[in-house]
Amino acid sequence: MDEIKKIVNDVRAGNIKPIYFLMGEEPYYVDKISQFMEKSILSEEEKGFNQVVLYGKDVTIDEIVSSAKRYPMMAERQVIIVKEAQNLSRVIDQLEAYALNPQPTTVLVICYKYKKLDKRKKVYKAIAKSGYIFESKKLYENQIGDWIRRVLAGKKYKITPKATQMLVEFLGTDLGKINNELEKLQLVIPKEEEITPKHIEENIGISKDYNNFELRKAIGERDVVKATRIVTYFSQNPKDNPLIVTVSLLYNFYSQLLQYHGLKDHSKGSVASALKVNPYFVGEYQTAARNYNMKQCSHIVAHLRDIDLKSKGVGAGSISQADLLKELLVAIFG
Repeated sequence: MDEIKKIVNDVRAGNIKPIYFLMGEEPYYVDKISQFMEKSILSEEEKGFNQVVLYGKDVTIDEIVSSAKRYPMMAERQVIIVKEAQNLSRVIDQLEAYALNPQPTTVLVICYKYKKLDKRKKVYKAIAKSGYIFESKKLYENQIGDWIRRVLAGKKYKITPKATQMLVEFLGTDLGKINNELEKLQLVIPKEEEITPKHIEENIGISKDYNNFELRKAIGERDVVKATRIVTYFSQNPKDNPLIVTVSLLYNFYSQLLQYHGLKDHSKGSVASALKVNPYFVGEYQTAARNYNMKQCSHIVAHLRDIDLKSKGVGAGSISQADLLKELLVAIFG
């Protein structure tokens, strides 16, 4: 992200604001920026007397302000990092007075995760005027693949589209969790080597043959035998393959197929752009569209909604996951 690079470059150049308010639904970047501040602003010798980490659940705004108003000892600046500051959401407005006149020799870093300040509030305007407000927005699922590729490319790694899809399917949109798994892979795979589904299976434990990605592909090709084999595996390993994830993925797939049928231009680039998918996967949609017309897709989407409700106990009693998976295949192939 360009905004993160700007913060990092400014700090390294000595262009440091007195307040950094790091907020937003995605905690990954809030943590990364605060860690950078913690490591980079002061030297190791200066940190002993001039760097303090506070926690929102343990302090008041008055205590934070009191610490911020102190002068540094034998250093140009002091750094105060307030972690878990979202615990102070009810009283965060009290920071306004300090933000209007911050201590120039203090760098106050506030980590306000999972929430954000209302831009209309006086405290927001006061912080924005004297400091820097960074909002860490949650990425959508269709953006995660590109994020994985960018992170790995920055560390001289490549990854196949299928391996990327496996990670997204298994780990969701939690960037912290995904980054932890990527770091594990980097410990065992040489730089500049391409990360493959085999690497994912061997080091993270995601099956390269029995996953929702392969199920979607088998269903799109109307490969009943392969789809049944995968569904049977899911039934035998329900904890690792929750039905709600399978239904959600297939619901999105058939919704995209409906969208595909409505496109005038079915070229690879146009389809990838319209459906917001990697061009590598466009062939799967083209194949599936030949096997399922618009009416069939609508019928399947309706069935998937019904199965989703049943999986949540609505009008289904105690139907097992195995039976619901069988019902799912009957609805698709029937």
